[in-house]
Amino acid sequence: MNETLGALFLKELEAEAAATRKCLERIPESLFGWKPHEKSMNLGYLALIVAEIPRWITYIVEKGEIDFETFGHLQPQTTAELVSHFDDNLNGAKHALSKVSNEALGKTFFLKNKRQVLLSSSAKENVSSSINHLVHHRGQLTVYMRLNDIPVPSIYGPSADEKIF
Repeated sequence: MNETLGALFLKELEAEAAATRKCLERIPESLFGWKPHEKSMNLGYLALIVAEIPRWITYIVEKGEIDFETFGHLQPQTTAELVSHFDDNLNGAKHALSKVSNEALGKTFFLKNKRQVLLSSSAKENVSSSINHLVHHRGQLTVYMRLNDIPVPSIYGPSADEKIF
């Protein structure tokens, strides 16, 4: 039986979810304002991006657009709020991907700022790109964690902090 693209994306997202959640659970709110360099984003904002990327997938699939002007961001004050936000966003993305058809993923998605189109391409391309974006920013997050002596969880294999053998 052929799986839908949505089901395949869902498997990929679920494969990344557990390690992502482990990273977010370890980010102390006392370090939300920390950044490694003046040109870098702060740790709290980076963690928020990681927590919100699944929400992007929901918007791509269900709304067909994201407009930065109206795409609100949670302002988590605690690690628990950050993790809960990730869980909610992940559940929304799972729901959206579980019911989307291949035909719907072929439709055009629009990324906008103040109603001006910045980018347009297929929803399929944008879901795939969003999952890659999640992995990229989670990788950045693990560097920030290492620089702050926060134990880095095992992601694709053992880490220096979580040896399996």
